[in-house]
Amino acid sequence: MTSPPQTPEPGVYINLRDLVALQHRAHGFSFLPRQPIQSLLAGRHASRLRGRGLNFEEIRRYQTGDDIRQIDWKVTARTRKTHSRVFTEERERSTLLLVDQRLSMFFGSVKNMKSVTAAEMAALGAWRVLSQKDRVGALVFNDSTIGEIRPQRSQATVMRILNAVVEQNHALSLTSGVRPNPGMFNEALRRCDRLAKHDWLVCIISDGAGHDEESRQLLTRIARHNDVLFAFIHDPLETELPAAGPLVFGDGAQQLEVDTSHRGLRERFRETFAEQRAAGKKFQLHRETPVIPLSTSESVVDQIRHQLGARLR
Repeated sequence: MTSPPQTPEPGVYINLRDLVALQHRAHGFSFLPRQPIQSLLAGRHASRLRGRGLNFEEIRRYQTGDDIRQIDWKVTARTRKTHSRVFTEERERSTLLLVDQRLSMFFGSVKNMKSVTAAEMAALGAWRVLSQKDRVGALVFNDSTIGEIRPQRSQATVMRILNAVVEQNHALSLTSGVRPNPGMFNEALRRCDRLAKHDWLVCIISDGAGHDEESRQLLTRIARHNDVLFAFIHDPLETELPAAGPLVFGDGAQQLEVDTSHRGLRERFRETFAEQRAAGKKFQLHRETPVIPLSTSESVVDQIRHQLGARLR
């Protein structure tokens, strides 16, 4: 297996020091239900974010101001006096990050590899969740393995997540002999389905390569009792080919040379990407899972703040 250089090339491989430093930039956005009006999660999506769960505490006599929806009618009928159920908000909520570090993510044409953008998004999410005093864990997966970190509310847990991301990120190489495995996307979702119990926030950070009908079924099942966000990682070159003449593309096993100056080829490429995006919409849940598009060509911090945060003063 080919290892990255001792000093990773910025944008090609991630540096643990950079992921740790993102702790000081993990502000100006929120994963909580109450969102700024310009946030992607505001409005119709906000109601789908459950926030922290509720723990039943007691049944007591109805008091002025109690929510009538919490009246316990069985106890009220038995005692002939109105009683309410009392709930307290859970102190912590679990967030699970699904971080894709497969070979399909080892691609980039402008600023970052998709794998690097995903790593930065994972770090920002982990630090932000911890700052909100919630538990955070992760499933970090590549083409053959899934690293599992159970949600905990501690800086040590965040560091375990970051180290797992860096380890898998540094293993990426087109000369490593690793073959792309689209099926690992569903394998990560199956692991998530077993792990995420109730009222968790599941944040998928991936390019979605390998999604199919089973993916939709798995996500539908996960979202019955949890919230799901999809951070869709993409690169400008996946959207449209430049008119750059003959180019060679490879996936580590095969190579293909194409003449990008051919207008018809570029148009077919654009149409194919549009069809894939349309198929991706069908892959999303009928419950309108919020999708956060993240481009490899821009700062992850700026994109997240723009889509999930308040406008900075």
